[in-house]
Amino acid sequence: MDLAERILEFMREEAYKPLTAEDLADGLNIRGIELEEFWQILDKLESTAAIIRTRYGKYGIPDRMNLVVGKFSATTKGFGFILPENQDMEDVFIPPDAIGGAMHGDRVVARMHRKHISGRAVEGEIIRIVTRAITKVVGTLESSRNFGFVLPDNRRIGRDIFIPKEELGGAKTGSKVVVEITEWPQKQKSAEGRIVEVLGRQGDPGIEILSIIKNHNLPTEFPPEVERAASRVSTTISEDELLGRRDLRDQLVVTIDGEDAKDLDDAVHVERLKNGHYLLSVHIADVSHYVRENTPLDNEARLRGTSVYLVDRVLPMLPPRLSNGICSLNAGEDRLALSAQMEIDGRGRVVSYEIFPSIIRVKTRLTYTIVRQILADHDELLRDKYAKLVGPLEDMERLCRILRDRRLRRGAIDFDFPEIKVKLDEEGHPIAIEKRIRSIAESVIEEFMLVANETVAEHMHMLGVPSMFRVHEEPDEEKMNRLNVLLNNFGQRLPKTEEIQPMSLQRVLSKIAGRPEERIISTVMLRSLKQARYDAENLGHFGLAATYYTHFTSPIRRYPDLIVHRLIRETFSSGDVSAKRRQKLSVMLPEIALHSSERERAAAEAERATVDLKKVEYMAQFVGQEFDGIISSVTAFGFFVEIDNGIEGLVRVSSLEDDYYQYVEEQYALIGERTSKIHRLGNSIRIIVAKVNPAERTIDYILADNAKALKAVGSEKTQEKKSGKAGTRRGTGKSKPAAAKKKTATAAKPKKTRASKK
Repeated sequence: MDLAERILEFMREEAYKPLTAEDLADGLNIRGIELEEFWQILDKLESTAAIIRTRYGKYGIPDRMNLVVGKFSATTKGFGFILPENQDMEDVFIPPDAIGGAMHGDRVVARMHRKHISGRAVEGEIIRIVTRAITKVVGTLESSRNFGFVLPDNRRIGRDIFIPKEELGGAKTGSKVVVEITEWPQKQKSAEGRIVEVLGRQGDPGIEILSIIKNHNLPTEFPPEVERAASRVSTTISEDELLGRRDLRDQLVVTIDGEDAKDLDDAVHVERLKNGHYLLSVHIADVSHYVRENTPLDNEARLRGTSVYLVDRVLPMLPPRLSNGICSLNAGEDRLALSAQMEIDGRGRVVSYEIFPSIIRVKTRLTYTIVRQILADHDELLRDKYAKLVGPLEDMERLCRILRDRRLRRGAIDFDFPEIKVKLDEEGHPIAIEKRIRSIAESVIEEFMLVANETVAEHMHMLGVPSMFRVHEEPDEEKMNRLNVLLNNFGQRLPKTEEIQPMSLQRVLSKIAGRPEERIISTVMLRSLKQARYDAENLGHFGLAATYYTHFTSPIRRYPDLIVHRLIRETFSSGDVSAKRRQKLSVMLPEIALHSSERERAAAEAERATVDLKKVEYMAQFVGQEFDGIISSVTAFGFFVEIDNGIEGLVRVSSLEDDYYQYVEEQYALIGERTSKIHRLGNSIRIIVAKVNPAERTIDYILADNAKALKAVGSEKTQEKKSGKAGTRRGTGKSKPAAAKKKTATAAKPKKTRASKK
């Protein structure tokens, strides 16, 4: 245990009150030369908010001082929440007047105020900003003669950023710009900045996607030193590189990927053994052979964390010379690989395995479409064309079903959401929206990668060497209770919410499979679970019901996979790593895990934002047209409707002109006060596309039978006039007569009607 851990453990376990530094040193029996290190570590722990220094010079642990350390998540409404780093704590609500100059994403310390009887904090005040998350902001400039303001694209930032005249950088009103913050916001003062880049004019082709890229701090080019390092990587394999590798170039190895994939990480081979078992070989590109630790290529990959797949482009983690070239398992080319070879019995158990370096040559590149047509559609032309592969592919299908059955038996949660794919023309305009349902082809690769990841994770855990794990912790009891309320509306329930097991959730999914409410329940259930993340400790994977899990199968596009490969290679000679290396990894791996998790979330948000943008652009052609849909989410300000092509839009409560509507959270519904009409999660509904807003990536729907609302769509002035009339805005609760207010108080729990019993 290093000194930092000793200090923290002493303060958690033995110190019953905040202590001075001298008392801490005395309690830990720190003397002589160790004192110098003690002071340095104490300063570091205090600067990172691992411990807190009071105004009286004493040190304590945040959790024991009524403080919470975590990430501040701002909302567009002016308030926000702190997502605590201590996983046992609930999110803390921060009202607008308690934000204290914090911005979305900042790591902060907050003092907790109001509490439940249970002792859990529900509200707090930010008292310290530990680290700033945002240093640059993308937005639209509005300027005057002497100064300017930038309106951030990210509405969570909230306040405009003031730009002094001398820092405008020649940008004009209406320009999309990147602003570097020079002064942080304070309670009564906006942030101040200088314009460092002009992206173009609002409305220019491609400007919105470029803004999304900049807003998420995604690099679009590789630094010169990284490009030079990539250019020095050989595109051929020498004889020396084959030493110590198993030669599997005669094996009937195939890749199965999407049609447009260029960075092919994984290849597979399956054969039946004489004992009836299956021998599954999963070959993964040996990226760690080319990307060595602390080189320019490695440092850049670590910084990026992941490849980013936007709607119109890929921002790779590694330069294309590696990601699409020597590392990609291209058909007909010799490639270095790290192979996991597993013998699997008829129940899906891995009875033995080997992990070793190899050289392979992919015989055929297959696509998901081709494999689906061979296995599911029994396309005779393709079965003739790929006659040598039909038998192995059918073995793969059988093994896939065996592995999936085993996962489901142990309780893994199997969500089956269709993927939304946006097709663009050459100019980047959306021309089609496709819903892709997972077929047997995708399932084959998914199951093979899952079992390889589990096998490698267990292997590293049993060796006892430091590694990187993909973890998914148990859900919060409160969220499971809320999910149970929804399930009760559909005649389902969870037996226990305090010690929930993944099997319980999967049983619900199995019962509702094929029913109208399947999509809705699946969506809410997924939102009720915690996010998977990377960690240096093996904490298990709740969703997969797996004791051991890691990411091993995509080192071209995910940095944690590259780390796992590197660590596996280090164990080949002795099965362990040195004490010095362990000490280095104990510091390095948690930092990489945290950074990789953050970059993964940023990439996912950027990918989703670009898809949402193109969805909005696509729907512009359908303004005024009717569609059938399903209510996919209900809030106090309206409900979201998903139409058949998977695109969501908002029906605002202000457009519901037949009644005043109250939001009843426990029923996931808006309920009319007079008519008792119910708009509930999962209900089928017919809507009209009213308005699209590409800049804000939003779509407004209105109910097809709401003629008054339809008339109001054409004129913003009419909308403003309507919003100013007392008592005519539905569901807002503004300017109501006393009788209406009295009625509102009793409308939260309406009487049971036929509609509310469903």
